[in-house]
Amino acid sequence: MAFLGSMSMVGSGLTAQQLRLDVISENVTNINTTRTEGGGAYRRQVVVLEEEGSQSRFEQALARARGEIPANQGGVRATAILEDPSDFKLVYDPTHPDANADGYVEMPNVDLIKEIADAMAANQAYSANVTAFNTLKQVAAKGLEIGR
Repeated sequence: MAFLGSMSMVGSGLTAQQLRLDVISENVTNINTTRTEGGGAYRRQVVVLEEEGSQSRFEQALARARGEIPANQGGVRATAILEDPSDFKLVYDPTHPDANADGYVEMPNVDLIKEIADAMAANQAYSANVTAFNTLKQVAAKGLEIGR
């Protein structure tokens, strides 16, 4: 059972980091979008992650003893994708179709350097989860060899 719980934790990490990478790529794609369906410039999106399985080991064991299904054994989950409330960048371009009366255009609050750094962090976390998954596979294979 612990093996499956470990696989579930690693899987949730992989899913969460993939979502982070998807949102980051959407931010980079819209780095120059000055007009959205909601009106105004594109606003940077951020993923909020939260720990899964808030029960302690004792609470999990107690739930099992009562015949209840214990809460998830751990991991991470995305709870929301929020908009970054930071200010838009103002660029002076009176010829732009979205320029205001003073000639300034609101540009998205997406910073390419920040997005690259976030993408590198998400990629490293994803790679760490892949390494953990491969280690779990090796441990399971060695455990099965013991029974021969």
